[in-house]
Amino acid sequence: MSHIHDVAIIGAGIVGLATARALAEQLRGIDLVVVDKEPQVAMHQTGHNSGVLHSGLYYRPGSLKARLCVDGQRRMGEFCEAHDIPLRRSGKVVVAVEAAEIARLDELERRGHANGLRDLMRLDPSELRELEPHVTGVAALHVPESGVTDFGLVADAMAKSLPATIRLGSAVEGIVAKGEVTTLITSTGSVAARLVVNCAGLHADRVAVMAGVDPPARIVPFRGEYFVLSESAHQL
Repeated sequence: MSHIHDVAIIGAGIVGLATARALAEQLRGIDLVVVDKEPQVAMHQTGHNSGVLHSGLYYRPGSLKARLCVDGQRRMGEFCEAHDIPLRRSGKVVVAVEAAEIARLDELERRGHANGLRDLMRLDPSELRELEPHVTGVAALHVPESGVTDFGLVADAMAKSLPATIRLGSAVEGIVAKGEVTTLITSTGSVAARLVVNCAGLHADRVAVMAGVDPPARIVPFRGEYFVLSESAHQL
C-alpha cells in the first residue's frame, strides 16, 4: 500500500490552508497533505474578493458571525504583521443621512459595543465632515477596526509556513473509502489518508457527492464586481 497520510485536505484556498495550519498547531507531527487542482494556491474565491476585514459591527451580539468577525479580524491583523503582509486599517463610517435612520444607527452602535469593538465613536455632522469631508449626514458612527488586506498574500504565507505536503495541479476525480482509509483519485495519482476534509469552496457540494454524500444544500455561485479607484479619486 502507498503512503497513508493522517489528513488530506481538498482545497488550497484560505479555508483549506487555515484548516491545515490549525491541525498542525494542535496536533504536532501530524502528517498533512493539501490537494488542489490549480497550479497555485488561492486561485478561486480567496484571490478574487474585496480583501475587506469586516469588524463585526452588524451581527447579533453573541452570534457565531459576530465572534468570527471580531476575533478573526484581530487575529488576521496579527498574522499580517508577523508575515510582513500589508494591512490598511482604514476604518469606516456608517452614516445616517436623515433623521429616520438614527434609530438604526443607535442599534448598530449598541451591537458594536456588545460585540467588543474597540474605539467606536459617534459623530455629529461637524465631526463627520472633519473626518470625511466628502460625506454629509445627520449622524455617523466611526468604526476604526475595519481594514483591507490581500488574502492571496495571506494564503501564500500560510502555504510557505505550513508543515504539510501541498500537491498543486492535482484535480480530485474520484473518492474511494475502504475501511479506515480514504483514497483520493487525482489527475496526478492517488492520495490516501485516514481522514479527508472537504474545503473545496464553490465546488464543495460536488466533492461531497463524489464522496457518496447527499448534501442538504447546493452551492449556487454568483459573480461579484470589484473596482479600483483611479489615482485622482484615491483621496475620496
